[in-house]
Amino acid sequence: MSVYRNVKKITTHVLSEMKMKGEKITTLTVYDYTMARILDNAGIDIALVGDSAANVMAGHVTTLPVTLDEMINYASSVMRGVKRALVVVDLPFGSYQGNSKQALASAIRIMKETGASAIKVEGGEEIAESVTRILSAGIPVMGHLGLTPQSINKFGTYAVRAQDETEAQKLLADAHLLEQLGCFAIVLEKIPAALGAKVTQELKIPLIGIGAGRYVDGQVLVLHDMLGLNNEFSPRFLRRYLNLYEEITGAVQQYIHDVRTNDFPNEKEQY
Repeated sequence: MSVYRNVKKITTHVLSEMKMKGEKITTLTVYDYTMARILDNAGIDIALVGDSAANVMAGHVTTLPVTLDEMINYASSVMRGVKRALVVVDLPFGSYQGNSKQALASAIRIMKETGASAIKVEGGEEIAESVTRILSAGIPVMGHLGLTPQSINKFGTYAVRAQDETEAQKLLADAHLLEQLGCFAIVLEKIPAALGAKVTQELKIPLIGIGAGRYVDGQVLVLHDMLGLNNEFSPRFLRRYLNLYEEITGAVQQYIHDVRTNDFPNEKEQY
């Protein structure tokens, strides 16, 4: 049992302490009040309101279509269900790249309108100005390197990133830059485990992996994937802890059967 299980509120300072003491950091995505309550009561450290909501909540193929207004709505719902976890909200595509003033305005809206703890952005040197401006307002920033889904049209594939030396060196340099700028943590997505270990060893801030191996400071998964609600997505890094797709399908089919056969409601289920 983690010594941090009974911490009343997870903060960026607590996460820093966890890294120093070798305590693994747990993160899951979440987008609604009901799931947020469950995750928080279960003891998750970071509740990430991810732009993956575009995929699992709205049915889009990529994360690009989700808007700032939608992210604020999801995050507000999550905040009403969370007491302990650190709530981090993704800045959506188009709300921060290339315009640091817009980036700050987007981050301020999220912090003021949701009450969340921090925001997350994708990229390194390319978004340094935006990161600096957001941090200058006292808003905690989590970085995201490796496979950055908002850049899918640039990459053209969801394959493992930074397998060649040039890209690996850029990722390492970007990680150091984000730390120097003041980011409190970085997500590393879909990179070789050896590179994940190297970045984690060289940086003082926590590194949270998704498909980045076991030697990082913590892990994150998309909630719908790890619960088996999404049965069409099976990357190597995903471990399904339940198969809710089949269980929910079975429950709904049983309900349909019971209604049609007049078995539901029975005598005890009516007034």
